[in-house]
Amino acid sequence: MTAISEVRATADDVRAVDDFATHLRTQRGLSDHTVRAYLSDLEHLLDYAVRNGHGRLCDIDLGVLRGWLASMAAAQRSRSTLARRGAAARTFFEWASRTGRVGADPALRLASARAAKHLPTVLGVDSAARLLDVARTRADDADPIHLRDWAALELLYATGARVGEICGVDVDDLDLDERTLRVLGKGDKERVVPFGVPAAEALGAWLARGRPLLAVDASGPALFLGRRGGRVDQRQLRAASHEVAALAGVDDIAPHALRHSAATHLLQGGSDLRSVQEVLGHASLATTQRYTHVTAERLRASFEQAHPRA
Repeated sequence: MTAISEVRATADDVRAVDDFATHLRTQRGLSDHTVRAYLSDLEHLLDYAVRNGHGRLCDIDLGVLRGWLASMAAAQRSRSTLARRGAAARTFFEWASRTGRVGADPALRLASARAAKHLPTVLGVDSAARLLDVARTRADDADPIHLRDWAALELLYATGARVGEICGVDVDDLDLDERTLRVLGKGDKERVVPFGVPAAEALGAWLARGRPLLAVDASGPALFLGRRGGRVDQRQLRAASHEVAALAGVDDIAPHALRHSAATHLLQGGSDLRSVQEVLGHASLATTQRYTHVTAERLRASFEQAHPRA
C-alpha cells in the first residue's frame, strides 16, 4: 500500500493509486525511483485536496488542480517542481479516466509552468583532459580506490553513460577487445556504447591491479567496487568527481556533467544527432537536441566576449 493512505484517502483511492504504480512499473517500464516520484506528487495533491474539502480523487476538478499549482507558486516552489507535479497529475488522471477510476479527466486543460531551461554544466575539452590526467596521476599511488575512480571517470566521459548505469555494470558487460560497454538504461532498455583507448587503459589497470584487491565473495560480478568489496554506489563516484575536479583546478562537477560534456564534445566534433541519441540512450531526439543549444549558446557567449563588433 502506498503512502497515499497517510492523507486520509478512501480505500478505493488507495487501490487506484496502487494500480497506477503497477501500471507505471509493468506497462511503462519506469524505475522504482521514478514511480516513487509520481506517488509523492500524487500524495502532495491529495493532501492539498483533503485540506480544501475534496476528500476523494473523483472530487478533484480543474479548479482544485489549478489551486494546487498556484499554492506551490505562492510558496516559491521552483518552476521545475511545478512542471513535474503538473505532469504527474496529467499522467495519473489520463490513466484514471481511461480505466474508469474517475469520470472526466480534470487535468485535460491543465497548463503548468515549463521547467526553466538551464544550460547543463559542460567542461571544455582541455578541462576534461586535465581532469582525467589528474585522475590518472592520482592512481599512481596504487590505492585501488584511486584506480577505480580513474577508470570510472574515464568511462563516464568516454561513453556519456549515466552514473547509475555505470554503477550497475558487471564485468561481463565490458568488452575490452572491442572497446564496448553494455549498459541498462531507463525503462530497462539495453544499449551498447563504444569507448576509446584511454578508457580501455584505465579499465585494464583497474581490473588487473585494483579490483582484485577489493573483491570479496560477496562482490559478485560488479565491475566497480567500494572499499569493502560491495558494488560501488553513486555517492562514491560523485565524491570522486568532486575531489578530482578540485585537484585538477577545473569547475566543480558531478558525474552527470561528464555525460553532458561527452554529448557536447561529440556534437562539436561533427557527430550527428541520431548517433549521439543512441550513445546517450535518449528515448526522444528532442532531448538530445538541447545539446545543440548548449553548443550554440557557448559559441555566442565566446563571440560576444571576444569579437570587437559583437
